[in-house]
Amino acid sequence: MIVVTSRLLQTNCTIVRGGVSADVQEPEDATPSGETFVVDSPILPDELALLPSLLEQARLPQPGGLLATHADWDHLLARIPFPDATLGCAESSAVRLQAEPGGAQRELRAFDERLYLVRERPLQLGAVQALPVPGTCGIGDAQLELYPAEGHTGDGMAIWVPWAQVLVAGDYLSSVEIPTVSAREGIDSYLATLERLRPLVARAAHVVPGHGPVLDGARALAVLAEDAAYLQALLERGSAAELPHGRRSRAQRVLHAANVAAR
Repeated sequence: MIVVTSRLLQTNCTIVRGGVSADVQEPEDATPSGETFVVDSPILPDELALLPSLLEQARLPQPGGLLATHADWDHLLARIPFPDATLGCAESSAVRLQAEPGGAQRELRAFDERLYLVRERPLQLGAVQALPVPGTCGIGDAQLELYPAEGHTGDGMAIWVPWAQVLVAGDYLSSVEIPTVSAREGIDSYLATLERLRPLVARAAHVVPGHGPVLDGARALAVLAEDAAYLQALLERGSAAELPHGRRSRAQRVLHAANVAAR
């Protein structure tokens, strides 16, 4: 596994290789075996452009598929460097994309205009493969485990990589960003997702959040507890809820104000 962290918003892209024994040493001139998936995406054009050569340098096959933990535009950009790869996502995310045709492209275009970013090609999602969640997704002769993850948005999934003991959590369990919700019912869904992920976090060697540094299992459990406490306080006390320690900057207080309005 390789994690690529964008210079912007610390957005994480996870590259997963399955179907290869860790004990097998492949000759340097051999065609890479197994299968590779790219989960989510970095943001900046140069970061996206470097992904194919990164896989080549790491002796990983070019991706057999792309996965998006949810349908926010900043998690869909791997389609730009890998336009022929199938994009898979939870059924809930596929429904959201179908209900909001062109929404991700418009949000990306507005984002690029604000920052004067120029991309060589536009984002084209193409056909999206809806994956049953909870469920599994084959990668080589191995299986990724998919778990529902709603709350931050009304759609999404978290991905458990059992042979690496890694949880790719989507926009959950970030040590740099407070939980954000878009509606009152999102708080209950977010809390339910945290409880659903708790046993996986307890088993995890590492957790990859949507934004921020990769966490070891112990630190991720601490973030989970902080997030649950914040959301419960948000329900009970609204604007008076205390933000998690280390996530009390002006930017996080703006997100907190948006949570209060959604509540």
